[in-house]
Amino acid sequence: MKRMMLSATAIAAVFAAAIPAAAQDVAITNARLVIGDGSAPVEGGTVVIRDGRVVAAGTNVAVPAGLRTVDAQGKWVSPGIIAGFSRLGIVEISGVSETNDTSADDSPFHAALDVAPAVNPLASAIALNRAEGVTRAVVAPGTGESIFAGQGAVIDLGADMDAVTAPRAFQYMEYGEAGARTAGGSRPAAHAMLRNALMEARDYARDPAAFADRGRDAFLTRLDAAALAPVVQGRVPLLVHVERGSDILTVLDLKNEFPDLDLVLVGATEGWTVAPRIAAAGVPVIAAALNDLPASFEQLAATQSNLGRMRAAGVRIAIGLFNDEAHQVRWVKQYAGNLVGLSRVPGETGLDWGAAFAAISSGPAEALGMGGEIGSLRPGRRGDVVIWDGDPLEVGTAATMVFVDGVEQPLETRQQRLRDRYLTPPDGRLPNAYRH
Repeated sequence: MKRMMLSATAIAAVFAAAIPAAAQDVAITNARLVIGDGSAPVEGGTVVIRDGRVVAAGTNVAVPAGLRTVDAQGKWVSPGIIAGFSRLGIVEISGVSETNDTSADDSPFHAALDVAPAVNPLASAIALNRAEGVTRAVVAPGTGESIFAGQGAVIDLGADMDAVTAPRAFQYMEYGEAGARTAGGSRPAAHAMLRNALMEARDYARDPAAFADRGRDAFLTRLDAAALAPVVQGRVPLLVHVERGSDILTVLDLKNEFPDLDLVLVGATEGWTVAPRIAAAGVPVIAAALNDLPASFEQLAATQSNLGRMRAAGVRIAIGLFNDEAHQVRWVKQYAGNLVGLSRVPGETGLDWGAAFAAISSGPAEALGMGGEIGSLRPGRRGDVVIWDGDPLEVGTAATMVFVDGVEQPLETRQQRLRDRYLTPPDGRLPNAYRH
């Protein structure tokens, strides 16, 4: 049997994409401009990028002489989409272990695991989602034999080999049903394991030399303690996957014992039931957009109005994708748009357009403390900009130009190349399987 080989042209294209391009100085004018901070779009907007950063965005913005200028011709222009929760770059095929670096079931390390070295910028899902206007992604590990999954990263989806924007950007853990299973079979066991780990990490932070590492026999290895030390000190956010309302309150109460914790709730299907408490604690939430069915016993109060109700109560929100959706992050645009539509349904609570777009741009960035770097077109932010052929929250809209750090990106995908190859194949050039 003959193996299919990449052509010399295809190989050259792969390696050309691996070389970072220089940031461009560019001005995009005549735009229906979306800043991404929750404000409404403005007509006749301009965004100016220099050295990979936004220097100005809005109306009445002067374009410096000599800059490359792109006339948007009235089209929508926005910051790039941020995937608030994903497994982009660390899994190619979920069911093939050799391509899946999400979790490590047999490792003695847990909190110390760092996804950054596993990120593959050439993973097929990265190019696919980039072509849909996604420019950054929050990449989280999965749990193995501990409630702590490890250290997640924020990556960019640029066509080069330098993908990791922020390594060790947060610690991710499971609570609720998943945490109970991992910790020994009950929520009290998960709660005790969590408190014990944070206590040990606090002790490590005070005196690292005094920490006794007992290897596999320990609840916390030295590397795990070192990874959790900045968490208890509030220097690294702790993302906690929690769904049930009562579990959310238990997690929030941790701040009484560990006041420096920078908590972020992930999932929070029943968040609306305790929304005033979440808002009072100042804790942001990254949630699925339209969970409206009780998929588990910890999601009995599921409603598609969850995000809208939390925001109405003052909770800072963002949209993430979970489970099998976590590397099809392009769907967040549709989900955000659905929340806009939901606001028009009697008895339901959705989001206005500006809030919905912010939930997939500045919302995830601010939840991780990176709002000063990414997520909007405010001056000083990275030059992640997308030009769309319509409203970016409508299903049929496509990205026509994508910039990451001020570098224009290729939008061709493997799927498009396969389509073009087999749509009208010439006689005599079909693979053997097509000749019978």
